[in-house]
Amino acid sequence: MPDPLRVEAQTRAWIDAFVVELELCPFAAASLERGGLAVEVAAGRDPEAVAHAWIDLLQRLQEPAATHLESCLLVVPEGLDDFTAFNAFLAIAEGLLEDLGLCGVFQLASFHPDYRFAQVPADDPANFSNRSPYPMLHVLRESAVEHAVASHPDAEGIPGRNVARLRELGRRELEARRSALLQGEHDA
Repeated sequence: MPDPLRVEAQTRAWIDAFVVELELCPFAAASLERGGLAVEVAAGRDPEAVAHAWIDLLQRLQEPAATHLESCLLVVPEGLDDFTAFNAFLAIAEGLLEDLGLCGVFQLASFHPDYRFAQVPADDPANFSNRSPYPMLHVLRESAVEHAVASHPDAEGIPGRNVARLRELGRRELEARRSALLQGEHDA
């Protein structure tokens, strides 16, 4: 198992280098400043262990002590490396969200080192909007999402701007950024 502290540090460096610096999520910087994001590293590597970590996280996010958290990343450094297997697991995670009666309270977003949008070539820089150093489940509070979207002048235009920005930077630049943060060269 990779060192959880290193995994968290690399995840936070990715948030800084991609999500915030490239403005892929215009809400991220403010949420980070408010302490609204938590990062947890799953210890298990098989889907059953990750499912238990997911359930545990969802239950803890409902506790009064966690109400300040707008979102949380559950980072899975081992076991879901294959993108197809990861996508299959996402269906399980969504099902657990529904089984726990938390649809409408939380929503799930996902990130993966090999993320690929349907109908988009694997080498298209647009895929980097969801490419991360490790497989991740991102749970977001629905109320925080609704507030952020309502306060943004053009929330629907965010994906299109992201695609244009990433394609402008190009795959070579994006790969270099990812490589640098995985090697600890990114200044957070």
